[in-house]
Amino acid sequence: MILGKGAYLRQLTAATRQMKSLEVGKEMTGSSPPSVFIGSWNYPDVYAGPMIAPMHGDTGIMDRPEEWIAGHRTQEEIIGYRMNLVRGKRMTNACDLDNRFVEKLQEIVLAEGSIESEAAFESAPAGSSFSEEHTPFGPSAPLERFEIETKRWDHSLEKVFYDTDLTARNAVLDLHRRGLAFSSIQKAFSTGTMGRGPNRHLVPTRWSITACDTMIGDRLLSEVKKCPVIDTLRLHEFSSLHNRYAVLLMPTEWQYEWTEAFLHVLGNEEYVFSDYEGFRGKTGYSPLGGCYYSCKMAVLEALAQEQRQAGAIILREALPGYVPMGVFNVRENVRNAMRKPATEFEDIRSALTHISERFTLPVQRFITETTLLKENIRHRQCTLSDFAVSAG
Repeated sequence: MILGKGAYLRQLTAATRQMKSLEVGKEMTGSSPPSVFIGSWNYPDVYAGPMIAPMHGDTGIMDRPEEWIAGHRTQEEIIGYRMNLVRGKRMTNACDLDNRFVEKLQEIVLAEGSIESEAAFESAPAGSSFSEEHTPFGPSAPLERFEIETKRWDHSLEKVFYDTDLTARNAVLDLHRRGLAFSSIQKAFSTGTMGRGPNRHLVPTRWSITACDTMIGDRLLSEVKKCPVIDTLRLHEFSSLHNRYAVLLMPTEWQYEWTEAFLHVLGNEEYVFSDYEGFRGKTGYSPLGGCYYSCKMAVLEALAQEQRQAGAIILREALPGYVPMGVFNVRENVRNAMRKPATEFEDIRSALTHISERFTLPVQRFITETTLLKENIRHRQCTLSDFAVSAG
């Protein structure tokens, strides 16, 4: 019996291991998008290394998730990009940045664009990796040798790298304000290229994604809380990659709830998971993992740009055909939802009736699993029977 989201996702990701991975030999040349991966197993001694595509030239699209959904890339195209990335790895202490191997990883993420690379592996790379937290990648193997070309650095990242008095948090926030892509910020943070000199260290990729989402989200929230509350109830919708999203913005002070349903992805299962926070925020890490923070950051990004405050309730359905590909899936889908014109409603009942006509799972089931949504319905004196319509 599945007890929670983590257990369910382990089953889901196990089902993707049968996907065919790229076949490569013990030696390869190619172009890194740029891309690196820092593992979390056995931290602080971790497997770190580059990800290289066995082709030359501009491979940037393979590791720019900000462009995939906005560019209407299909799930098959995205998986194809990622399965063509070969991961080289070497055991490295997270605090040991003073070695040439780590310096090469830093040069990769600081580069202006794709960077030519050569790698020799201890054995032919094999396997693949899928996760709800990080983007997938193809075969991997320990490195015997690794070389890269010299490449000009991105000016904004270079400035942060040489500022050893700037905290990592302030570096992340400054880069986000300048409009640098989230994926570029996260990779630079992960490879220890920012922060006060003695405090710099490698951060596992999975951890660094949530850390950046959280730091940016917290800064945005401090701004949003000072803004006037919206005056109507709004709904933003978006669908892609076998997911449906409904972002309900209510004319209240900040409150946030993330509820996701996984419907018949493996078979006949219907699982709904939910977590929330009030105006004062959340204590402890969400049991729903990194997607909770990615969604929150994406909503706050849009509210901060508009200079308005709202309560946010987000519903998500993952449908048959869905494959876990990392929290970028949530962040970028919600970003795209927030860019769509909102539909305005006079009350929460009409908004939820609208959602129920588009979603597969009856809206009553979502309501049952939530806390804030249920409270807002009661506050407005609605009942579950008011939401009997479903798409079927």
